[in-house]
Amino acid sequence: MSSEPNAYSSHPPRMRETTMLDKVIANGGVMSIALFFVVCCFFFAVTTDAFLTAPNLLNIIRQSAPLLIVAAAMTFVITTGGIDLSVGSVLALTATLSAAALQAGIPWPLAIILMLALGGVVGLIQGYFIAYEKIPAFIVTLAGLSVIRGFALLITGGYSIPIEPTSPFVTIGRAWVLGIPAPALIAIVVLLAAYVVFNETHFGRYVTGVGANAEATRRAGVNTRRVILWVYILSGTAAAAAGVILSARLGSGSSNAGQGFELDVIAAVVLGGTSLFGGRGSLVGTILGALTVAVLANGLILSHLSPFFTPIVTGFIILVAIWLNFRLFKGGAKGR
Repeated sequence: MSSEPNAYSSHPPRMRETTMLDKVIANGGVMSIALFFVVCCFFFAVTTDAFLTAPNLLNIIRQSAPLLIVAAAMTFVITTGGIDLSVGSVLALTATLSAAALQAGIPWPLAIILMLALGGVVGLIQGYFIAYEKIPAFIVTLAGLSVIRGFALLITGGYSIPIEPTSPFVTIGRAWVLGIPAPALIAIVVLLAAYVVFNETHFGRYVTGVGANAEATRRAGVNTRRVILWVYILSGTAAAAAGVILSARLGSGSSNAGQGFELDVIAAVVLGGTSLFGGRGSLVGTILGALTVAVLANGLILSHLSPFFTPIVTGFIILVAIWLNFRLFKGGAKGR
């Protein structure tokens, strides 16, 4: 009998060590990207004269709005263990069709609703093949990337479709409210909604559960296929919103918009500490990751480096982030 208390008394320290490890793993991604973000800002502030000026900082916020919106939705997708490579193509298609719809005389509020619905339908179709037909998300969305971009090119013939500068539609991308760009305000609303859904609702917990252990989540009574379907609907709708904002800001719709956009989105999410293996995500980290990607792109331009250098840096960051992601989360999982 005396041996049992000794056995039980040895457990509490082990439990405390595991809890501390879990906390480090859970917050390690967010802390690392926060530090990296500060370092990037400090570096460009020292090496350039214009980086810390108010116009430039507001410009970064305005230009990063589409990235922030889509990265928020991508956090849900990747947390389930999936991926969506088609977001850049959906952005291009909706940007193109927004301009075409306005030229055809469709009222701008209706045009926006139609574009958001189109993005949702694209996500629905892709999500169906992923969730119900069990085709890997990489394959489905890679095909979507090609097909959707092809439709955008077919519609425009490779040319941009201009939007009338006097149309109220352009205020979505160009207006300022209380000194803040309208796209930034839209992004803030989307991010707040995404944060609440991800952290405070059953759906958010189901998303994490599907990524952590889909079979156990299914046996607990959750319709895991429906959860997967919905995260791709969210991703498609977010990409469509980004396309609307971009076309409104630029005053035209181009089938070439969003080239490489999916890489920036994935980089933002992974940099923010969301596990590529699913089961762990952080919207706070995603926000910091998206802002880091935007700061890098802006800072490299201010440093008078070639704009073609940006994809090299982005690709390198993705590689390092994936490596750290693998070492941190995979190692943590083995430790548990």
